[in-house]
Amino acid sequence: MKVSVIGCGYLGAVHAAAMAELGHEVVGIDVDENKVAMLASGTAPFFEPGLPEILAAGIGSGRLSFTTDMSAVRGAQIHFVAVGTPQKKGEYAADLTYVDAALEALIPYLSDGDLVAGKSTVPVGTAARLASMIADSGSEAVLAWNPEFLREGFAVQDTISPDRLVYGVPAGDAGERATALLDEVYAVALARDTPLVVTDYATAELVKVSANAFLATKISFINAMAEIAESTGADVTRLADAIGFDARIGRRFLNAGVGFGGGCLPKDIRAFTARAEELGRGESVAFLKEVDAINLRRRQKVVDLVIESFGGEVFGKRVAVLGLAFKPDSDDIRDSPALDVAAKLKGLGADVIATDPEAIANAQRTHPQLAYTHDITAALTGADAVVVVTEWKHFRELIPADIAEIVNRPYVIDGRNCLDPNAWRAAGWEYRGLGRP
Repeated sequence: MKVSVIGCGYLGAVHAAAMAELGHEVVGIDVDENKVAMLASGTAPFFEPGLPEILAAGIGSGRLSFTTDMSAVRGAQIHFVAVGTPQKKGEYAADLTYVDAALEALIPYLSDGDLVAGKSTVPVGTAARLASMIADSGSEAVLAWNPEFLREGFAVQDTISPDRLVYGVPAGDAGERATALLDEVYAVALARDTPLVVTDYATAELVKVSANAFLATKISFINAMAEIAESTGADVTRLADAIGFDARIGRRFLNAGVGFGGGCLPKDIRAFTARAEELGRGESVAFLKEVDAINLRRRQKVVDLVIESFGGEVFGKRVAVLGLAFKPDSDDIRDSPALDVAAKLKGLGADVIATDPEAIANAQRTHPQLAYTHDITAALTGADAVVVVTEWKHFRELIPADIAEIVNRPYVIDGRNCLDPNAWRAAGWEYRGLGRP
């Protein structure tokens, strides 16, 4: 079927390419001419494993195209809205400017029977308001809310083979029509018995933000336990293993460290808090403010460990920071704990040299004051301290005995608890993890 995707950032570009990979005819729309030109040439504007391949395949097949011309959506049966919802400056709330602008630009080109499917992460109540905008325009198009559950680094896989599908649709015939169209676009996934939840707008909106809030809470919970472990001599990694065997808890997202970042969890829990307060239910999610606070404390903990290792003064000390992206297999530096640590250390006068396999270009644009290198050996040479803050395979597989020969002082802070403490200590390193002896 013919599909349009409005907004070709991280979410939209992946969704558009994946829909073409599934056999649909897709046009991607974005106001950014440079981004559209890159995508139209088959070049991904960000790092995401698997995306360049399906992007090139889609364009080569003729099923995938990109343009800045909104009129190109004419003839599409489903219009996915995948624009960003960043955090408002100086506030917790989500900025819906781009969502509203996308819908206003799309409405003149809608045909009766079309489906507008929202994928952006929005505060509860947004879908109902947007549905009213469509109805007030005189269009008989239908709105559905179809939240995404992408993991950066696995986004292509998560789009083509999702672990669940959620449709938020209106009641009655309109909802049945919306469901039928979404079933058609996701036919491949549904044929594999992918779980499907068909529900109302508000529930579909809440599914996304509540899932992110739960994951953020789980990460901050284990980091709170790491703080207790640091005061008692306990090992938070063994603690996580032990409680993770409980099927009610599970081991995933119980890796203590420098905390979460990226373009979803931080802003989404803040926007969720802001919306709950608007609804007069702020007390229901008040705990999320502490989740956020714990997360930010862990970044400062890494900085404090570096300061402590030098007896309280880091000025002029060479610190190798391994990692800039908020997670491995991504070049995303939005709210990155790794980049935050590097910037804080630089601000204290340390001679910071940072490296990352994919995120250096993005980091340079936001933090030009830092020194960068793509060469891990160059970053480590002469270092007085090594800080691992993104758990790239490149860093996990470093051989500590070899590195000990090129650093000035064999001191490592494992901000992700991704290294083997015994191996590093046996090679002569002073090893500091988070929440572990």
